[in-house]
This record gives sequence, C-alpha cells and structure tokens, in this order.
Amino acid sequence: MDGEAIIEQLMTPEGRADPYPLYELAHGLGPVAPCGPGLLMVTGHRVCDQVLRTPAFGVADPQQRELWEPDHADHPAKVLLGRSILETNPPDHGRMRSPIASVFTARRVAALEPAVTAAVHRLLDAMAERGADGTPVDFMEEFAFRLPVGVICELLGVPEADRYRFRGLAADLTTTLELIYDTEELTAADEAAEELADYFTRLAADRRAHPQDDLVSALVQVAAAEPGRLSGHELLANLVLLLVAGFETTTNLLGNAVALLFEHPEAAAGLRGGTVTPAGLTEEVLRHDSPVQFTSRIALAEGLDVGGVPAPPGTGVFLLLGAANRDPSRYEQPARFDPARSNSHPLSFGGGPHYCLGAQLARLEAQVALPALLHRFPALAPGGPAERRDRLVLRGYRTLPVRLA
Repeated sequence: MDGEAIIEQLMTPEGRADPYPLYELAHGLGPVAPCGPGLLMVTGHRVCDQVLRTPAFGVADPQQRELWEPDHADHPAKVLLGRSILETNPPDHGRMRSPIASVFTARRVAALEPAVTAAVHRLLDAMAERGADGTPVDFMEEFAFRLPVGVICELLGVPEADRYRFRGLAADLTTTLELIYDTEELTAADEAAEELADYFTRLAADRRAHPQDDLVSALVQVAAAEPGRLSGHELLANLVLLLVAGFETTTNLLGNAVALLFEHPEAAAGLRGGTVTPAGLTEEVLRHDSPVQFTSRIALAEGLDVGGVPAPPGTGVFLLLGAANRDPSRYEQPARFDPARSNSHPLSFGGGPHYCLGAQLARLEAQVALPALLHRFPALAPGGPAERRDRLVLRGYRTLPVRLA
C-alpha cells in the first residue's frame, strides 16, 4: 500500500475507527512518503517535529483554500475559522496571537490549579450522586466535557448558565477540520458557526459596556484601543476558537485516558498507588492515543525539504501526529502503553508558531482530574459499550459509560 492509498483508507469509517494499523504500514514507507500529486505524508517523529517548527511551512490560509475550495467564502464555518489564528500565517498570526498568549503564560496557568481542583471535586460529587444506585454514568457528558468547558468559560467570562450548550455546537463546527465530511455536516457546521458568532457578538458588546476581569473583556479592550491589532471579525473568530479549542482536545484526552485505564488496570493501580505519576500517565495517553491525530502544512518558500524530500512552494504536507507519536525509530515498542516511559515528547499539541496555547492547561486538568477520579471511585469500571466519534483529526469518544461502585 502506497502513501496515497493509506490516506484514502484513513478516510474510511474503518480507518477512522482504528488508524493505528495503517500507521504501521505507513512507517514501512519511511518517515516521509508521497501521497498524491504535490502532497507528502509525514509519519516520522523527528521530521514531523521539524516541519512544525519551521515557519516557512505555514498553514493553508483562506486565500490558498479558495484555490481548491471555490465555495470556501460561502460557508460561515470556514470563513469563521479562517479569520482565527488557527488558519493564519505571519504577520497576521503573530499580531493576533500575542494578546491571547499573554493569558496562557506558565505562571497564570499554574495559578489555576486550586480552581481546577475545586471544579474536579464538584464534578466528582455530582457523578457520585448520579451513579449512587449503580446506574451507569456517561463519563464524557458528566465529566470529560464539563471540566474543561467550565475552566475555559471561566477564563473567557462566559456565564455559567450558558456553558453546557456548547458541546454539540463545537462538535458540529469542528467537522470542517476533518479530511472528509458531507453536505449535511457542512450545513450543521455553518449553523453552529453562526450561532457561536452571534453569541460572542452579544457577549463582547456586554463587556464593552460592562468590562470584567476576563479574557473577553481584555480582548475587547485590545480591539478598541489598537484597531490594527485585532479587527471585529478577528475578535469574534478567535473567541470562538478559544472556546472550542479550550475544551475539545481536553475532553478527548480525558476520555481516551479513562478508556486506556480500563484496558490497562495495572496503570490504574499504579496511579492509585503512586508508582505511576499523573504527568507520566498524561504524556503516555497523549502519545499512545492522541486526541489530535492529524494536521497539515503548506510550503511557502523556495528551497524547502521534508526529511530530505524536496518541497517546492505549494507542496502540501500531511503530518500524521498519531503516527509520529508511535514512530518505532523514536520509541521502543511504540504500540505498548507504558506510563513509565522516559524522554517522551508527544506531538499531540503541535509545535512551532502554532503550538497549542492551551497545552499546559490541558495537561494540568488531566493531571489533577485522573488521580482524583481513581481515588474517589476505587471500583470504577466500564458501564457498557463505549461509542467513539466518527472522526480522524479529533479522536475521542462520544459516550463512555462508567459504573462507580
């Protein structure tokens, strides 16, 4: 099977459900392989990391996307994400990212630990009450979604009463990040984009009139004081992105972690007993079953190469993060789940200019939540069949029933 066939198989329901056998085949082609005209597929950890850190490999911005998606501007979901830092190259990317990044400093994220701990225990209390009679509880809905959405909404300043409406909207909007989707899914994504943009338009207007100590107020003030720094459209796009990115990846990380702990009870016992560290477990979940499996770059300059393979301007580079995290040249027995691995460096949050702003916050939430969950519920066990989302780029569970006792 060549690179093009592997990418085609990854886009099938079977490939999305379990991409790892296809990644093993891809590793047999080397760290870089052609996967179509003007396209390269990267599965090697070192090469993937190098491309992510090279600014001359940019993201496909709206102008480039319109070359192969002539209807790009007709879809609110694509237009909205295209105005955000997710799909913007320098100099616009740095201009927009700078005021946002100031909120996610290591110091500020570390200071959130007491608030995250309190939120974790509130959710565990609610789970205990809901599952006290032995009824299965959906971990994804009752915890994995609610923890990160509560944290990011607190940072943004979204009122508590509004927070739990966002899971379905985010799921619909992020469909457009996948390699393949249908007309019905695109329609739902457009509707979600319009609803989210309308919500933040109203919230931003409220914060202009009544500023508070939150990120929406801070960015509204930047947009008003420095019109060249953040336009009105860019403000809305990045607020929506911060909301969605602030919980989508962490939700998947938490769900994937619990599913792996069920498959590997020795790891759960080690976490309870202290022989497995929360940080080690989190890094191994990110490596072994990454909540983000795929991203892409495009060559923007002359003279570039991808692992020694020439990449003329316009070359598309598919970065299979899930495969790079299991690169046998980087990790011994890469398919084995081992929270005691040393010198792990999962690429799940990307790297370089587009490194995920919320990576440290996601790690903090997982490292607080997972040991607290296992200590609170020593008999935690599967409560029924789990259902994965039919996604490749954002890999996680739709439902994950658990029994608490």
